[in-house]
Amino acid sequence: MYNLELRSDTFTKPTPAMLDAMMNANVGDDVFEEDETTKSLERKCAAMFGYEDALLCLSGTMANQIAITAHAKAGEEVICDALSHIYLYEGGGIMANAHASVSLLQGNRGRLTASLIEDVIKPDNVHYPVSTLVSLENTVNKGGGSIYAIEEIKQIKQLCIKHNMRLHLDGARLFNALVETKESPLEHGALFDSITICLSKGLGAPMGTVLLGNSAFIHQARRIRKRFGGGWRQSGYIAAAGIYALDHHIDRLADDHRRAHELGTLFSELNIVTEILPIETNIVIIRLDPKFLANDIVDQWSRLGLKTSPFGKHQIRLVTHLDFSDNDLAKVRQVLTQFQP
Repeated sequence: MYNLELRSDTFTKPTPAMLDAMMNANVGDDVFEEDETTKSLERKCAAMFGYEDALLCLSGTMANQIAITAHAKAGEEVICDALSHIYLYEGGGIMANAHASVSLLQGNRGRLTASLIEDVIKPDNVHYPVSTLVSLENTVNKGGGSIYAIEEIKQIKQLCIKHNMRLHLDGARLFNALVETKESPLEHGALFDSITICLSKGLGAPMGTVLLGNSAFIHQARRIRKRFGGGWRQSGYIAAAGIYALDHHIDRLADDHRRAHELGTLFSELNIVTEILPIETNIVIIRLDPKFLANDIVDQWSRLGLKTSPFGKHQIRLVTHLDFSDNDLAKVRQVLTQFQP
């Protein structure tokens, strides 16, 4: 039986060259700010996006929650799309950590517009929370890897400036977007007060997310990270993997996107499939005929050696990644020939 892993791009394992870089890292104690490899990664990421400083965190959820807690005080409001990772998949952290209210919008596959945001900004009235933070996600996981148009982000940024609101980006898969649009990290760094970039998805590092911002923001973020229990010791081993990933694994994301498109074509031919959401990056979302339950189909495929994720009652998600090859793509074709719903 095959072992075809398409549940997430978080299942990647370090390449031999990445492991060599990790084992040769110059490490210290990052709580004392004496881990040189971690500092090198943070400087590298900050320079790449044009920020003053950066902070390596254990996970994307931790980095996002640190950012929200730094930007929004208790009783203030975070505006985001209803499909946002920060709302759906971070354990209620906006409320539990920042004690902030949330205004949820229905965008286009998780993408907001300036006009949608403007309609929900609260007036200065004691009955309402203060609209303080707008959070975007690029690419949007629940939107099937959908990409923001940079012109729309620019309009949202101008709206935030007008209303004295901060703008945060959950950039867990931002490099997937940049590879497709050919835009530079510097262009995006100029638009956000803070950005998180994940090292452990398409870039293939074992863990870690970098939070970017100005020096005062990162100083505050470091204090919050400590309070969350996120102080590292010899974090340079992880930082070395991140440096290697940034140097060697960005351009190859285009291969993941190509394979995602090919998977979409394959699965669109199944009679149980009614729709494949538009494929922009490395995420494929399949909509099933309502007669079929996602959990049942996922179980059947798993028994044939194909691992996928239910993404709703009648939706299934597939994610391509560093460890999914063209040979694996051919094996998926073979699995589908054996599949009898």
